[in-house]
Amino acid sequence: MMLYVVILFLWASICLYLLLGGADFGAGILELFSNKKREKEVSSTMYRAIGPIWEANHMWLIIAIVILFVGFPKIYTTLSVYLHIPLVLMLLGIIARGTAFSFRHYDAIDDQWQKIYSKIYVISSLLTPFFLGMIAAATVSRTMDTEAPDFLQAYLWSWLNPFGLSVGIFTVCICSYLAAIFIVGKSKNDSEQRYFIKKSKRAMIAIVTSGLIVFITAHLSAIPLLNWVLQTFIGRISLSLASISLIFTFFAFKYKKVITLRILAGFQIIMILVAATHNHYPEIILFKNGSSLSLVDDMGSEKTIDTLAWALLIGSVFILPSLFYLIYSFGGSSKKNAE
Repeated sequence: MMLYVVILFLWASICLYLLLGGADFGAGILELFSNKKREKEVSSTMYRAIGPIWEANHMWLIIAIVILFVGFPKIYTTLSVYLHIPLVLMLLGIIARGTAFSFRHYDAIDDQWQKIYSKIYVISSLLTPFFLGMIAAATVSRTMDTEAPDFLQAYLWSWLNPFGLSVGIFTVCICSYLAAIFIVGKSKNDSEQRYFIKKSKRAMIAIVTSGLIVFITAHLSAIPLLNWVLQTFIGRISLSLASISLIFTFFAFKYKKVITLRILAGFQIIMILVAATHNHYPEIILFKNGSSLSLVDDMGSEKTIDTLAWALLIGSVFILPSLFYLIYSFGGSSKKNAE
């Protein structure tokens, strides 16, 4: 029983990191691809919008890492060894992004360094979710080879391949979409709101297009992704619900229903995750030789799992109310500043 509590927290932390952290990363991505005439306006809106969540976003990533480290050491070790290159690049991106974000807003001197900070911020906002997507792709594509004869096959080609690249791009598109949807409700005027609605629609098209490319590269790489999604009722219903909800999203755009837009966007991403991952649960890493690592068969000792589950349950009692209060406090201050 306690094992499933831990697995639930692991899945929830990954999901929340993609949703909240994705909106955070997407803010930088949108800024990177914004019209130069609107650059300062977009930057100001982004800062006001992500203020409530950017401080706490990486808490979800930390929780996921701790759960794997404590509860599933074999899985943690495998990921750390065979995917150490993209993991390091992703972590460097997180560090560079957070540092640049802080310096460009709190540096007392407004000089040429502000442009450098901005460049670091937007580029790392793009690269970090890109590598996150490549890591996710490597775990399910059966390209990780524990019997590889050389360095390149063991530590490079397992993630640097067409399927990994396509999933990386797909993740970037998801982050852009989440950010644009989130920021629609933080716009200062109708003109700015229309601009971000247009960005949201373009990001939605990018998600659909890049998603099709993911299926194509999966087919070319002999990865049964389409079967995983379509051969079970859960996969079919998840994909159908995600697709149907796009229709409601367009109505929400038309009538500018901000809360509805955010709920629909979160729902769509969750359905995509469920459709893509449920089929091979509880297997979390699929190897080239046909073997795998499972959240059920490769867990730590029962006592460790029980202790970890209670720690997560008790910790959530203190963390979640504080997180909601943080979002409420920052959200209230942003509204006052906007006025």
